[in-house]
Amino acid sequence: MKKFLSCIILVLVSTIVFAQTVSKQNGPVITWDKITHDFGKITQGEVVEHTFYFTNTGNEPLIITDVKVSCGCTTPKGWPKDPVMPGGKGELTVAFNSTGKIGMQNKPITIVSNSVNDARVTFLTEVLERKPQ
Repeated sequence: MKKFLSCIILVLVSTIVFAQTVSKQNGPVITWDKITHDFGKITQGEVVEHTFYFTNTGNEPLIITDVKVSCGCTTPKGWPKDPVMPGGKGELTVAFNSTGKIGMQNKPITIVSNSVNDARVTFLTEVLERKPQ
């Protein structure tokens, strides 16, 4: 009787774990090559730009509807407007204008999409004060 009960519990637990794993894989999934970029030290007033690359590792088309930034100093410059098919690649380019900024900067960029996972990237930089000439 104990073996029978143990087998039933094992089957139930396996079924629950398998069901959760499968449900997480349905839909588009953004998989970033790199989720953080460090510009290093830049001088106040510089404008820097970086492109983040991603792949849709899910099983449905990925649709990006918007890119949200935390302040006007960060500008999303481009992302795919058409659906990115499963296995397809895409890129998101952002620019940062350091005018009026000083010190360490950590800027999150949130991607609004139909992805089943969190779609956020960030960049870091240290803005150094411009020396008077």
